[in-house]
Amino acid sequence: MTQQSLREKILATIIEKSTLKQRVFDNTFAAFGELKDTLLEMASELDDALDGRLDKRVRLEYRDRGKFEAQLQIASDLLIFQMHTDVFEFDSNHIIWQNPYVQQDKSNSYCGIINIYDFLSDSFKYNRSADEGYLIGRIFINRERKFFVEGKRQTTMKAMNFGKADISHEALVAILETAINYAINFDLLMPPYEDNKRVTVEQFNTKMDNSKFVTGKRIGYDFNVDDI
Repeated sequence: MTQQSLREKILATIIEKSTLKQRVFDNTFAAFGELKDTLLEMASELDDALDGRLDKRVRLEYRDRGKFEAQLQIASDLLIFQMHTDVFEFDSNHIIWQNPYVQQDKSNSYCGIINIYDFLSDSFKYNRSADEGYLIGRIFINRERKFFVEGKRQTTMKAMNFGKADISHEALVAILETAINYAINFDLLMPPYEDNKRVTVEQFNTKMDNSKFVTGKRIGYDFNVDDI
C-alpha cells in the first residue's frame, strides 16, 4: 500500500466512523431526553397515586441533574440515570455477535449507553461519599434507534432481539418500572459481624462523621449478575 493510498484510507475511516458515532450519540442523547420526560411523568403519576396514603416524610421526587444525568428518589432509594458521552463497541465474547441484525452489518453494533444505578438516598443526604451504589441496568441504543437492555430483571428487549424495535416511550416505561420495582425490593442487608467487628479511632474522630462508615445494600455480600 502506497503512502497516498494509506492516507486516503485513514481519511475515509475518519469520515465513516465519526459520522456513525455522531449519529449514535445523537440518538442516545434524544432517547435520554425522552427518558427524562418519562421519569418526570412517572414521578408525577406515582406521587398523585400515593397522595394521602404515605407519610409525608417519605419522598418521591424527580430531579434533572444536567445534560447527562437525572435522578428519581423513591423513599430510601435513589435511582440515578447517567448517559455516557462516548460510543462503544462490544468485546468479541459478547452475545451480541450471535445476533443476525449485527452479523448483517457490523455498524449496527456501535451503541451509546444509558446506565441505571441504585443508591441509598441517605448516602447523598448525609454526604457518605464512601457508600456504594449498584449498576442495575443499562440501555444500549444504536444508529437506527434500535435498542436492547441488560440489567436486573430486564426482559423488555434482550440482546438476541436487538434490531427488532426502536426505543420508544412505551419501552422506556417498561424499563423504568422494572428498575424501580427491582430497587425497592432490593433490601439493605445487615453486614456480616466479622466485617465490622473492628473500627479505628479515625472512624470516630470527626464527630461521628457518617462518611467514615461505608454503607451499601450488599456490603460484605456478593452482588450477582446472574440475571443480566
